[in-house]
Amino acid sequence: MGYRKPRTFHAQAVVLRHLEFSEADRILTLFTRERGKIKAIAKGVRKIRSRKAGHLEPFTLVSLYLAQGRDLAIITQAETVNAFINLRDDLTHMSYAAYIVELLDRFTYEEGEDRALYNLLVDTLKRLEISPNSKTVIHYYEVRLLDLLGFRPNLQTCSNCGEPIQAENQYFTAKGGGIYCPRCGKNRPNAWPVTMAALKYFRYFQRSKYSQVKDFAIPDEAEKELNALIERYLTYLLERGLNTPQFMRDVNRHKGD
Repeated sequence: MGYRKPRTFHAQAVVLRHLEFSEADRILTLFTRERGKIKAIAKGVRKIRSRKAGHLEPFTLVSLYLAQGRDLAIITQAETVNAFINLRDDLTHMSYAAYIVELLDRFTYEEGEDRALYNLLVDTLKRLEISPNSKTVIHYYEVRLLDLLGFRPNLQTCSNCGEPIQAENQYFTAKGGGIYCPRCGKNRPNAWPVTMAALKYFRYFQRSKYSQVKDFAIPDEAEKELNALIERYLTYLLERGLNTPQFMRDVNRHKGD
């Protein structure tokens, strides 16, 4: 006989998003430690007296007991492990957390356990809650996520001619998967300029552990360029834009008013 998944199971998960369903239920998208990305239904969670409602908000780390239904797992018990309260008390941090979970949600499918992605997600939410360098946390997450998903861009040699990258401004091509040297990138419609300053920080994140970058603050101009470059690369990979970057920009612009 073939292996059957147990009828009931336990999972530790981060809530990525939820969808209202029927009069009182919600369908949740979860990234679990044990089974990777799954969908589950929380019955009656929208009722005023529901005990599960407060435990199932987006980017909450929660311990769950579930029963395997015909189409969706059914959440029978939920207990908060970490609500990341400090993220919810600050709109800027909340926008970053929303970006983190949207990025993982958009890149992943229900393909089974992926402990490395789960650990990266949870570690990033914890880091974001306590770090004074939120943008460094975000960029480190982006770079590590690309690595784990198999989309690590080549930043060491020209992706066209193979020559080592020199200490000068270069070109970046999403289609080519990395850097083009000035000779190969010039006049190419699918390559855009990138300064050596922005490229230096991108490469630094690629080769470093979080402990090496956690106290690092990127200069504003290089950060803006790196942010635009990574967003453009992510948009190419996903074949459409993300929703949360504009939300983050709106929040930061409002804080500056």
